[in-house]
This record gives sequence, structure tokens and C-alpha cells, in this order.
Amino acid sequence: MATLNVKNFPDDLYSKLKKRAKQEGRSVSSEVTQLLARNLNRPRKYTVDDLKGLAGPWKGVDVEKWIDRERDSW
Repeated sequence: MATLNVKNFPDDLYSKLKKRAKQEGRSVSSEVTQLLARNLNRPRKYTVDDLKGLAGPWKGVDVEKWIDRERDSW
């Protein structure tokens, strides 16, 4: 298993991390691992800009107009 060292970690952020780890009943190291795993393994949320360059079903579609029509239909 790898070791991660973080330089110049802000003191206020470390205090929050330490407090959260205590509330969760974990070590600071375990809490960091949990937070990173939860956030890095989460499916990515796409934006309109992500859709603009895609081929396939979005090719040639004005994505912003499509979204506006979808919202209007609610």
C-alpha cells in the first residue's frame, strides 16, 4: 500500500479533518482515505460544455436549446 505525504497542509483544514475523523471514530489517515475514495469513485457529472463536443446522439444538436426545451416541458 502507498504512503501519501502532503506538504503545506493548511492548519485550519487539518483541524476540521481531525474533528471529523474523531466524530466518525476513525484516525485522520482513515478519514482522508474515506473522503478521497468517496469523491474519486463518484461518477462524474457532465456539464453542457462536456456535451458540446460529443459525437453520437449529440452531434449537430444545440445542447443549450435542447436543455431549454426540456426545462420548459417540466
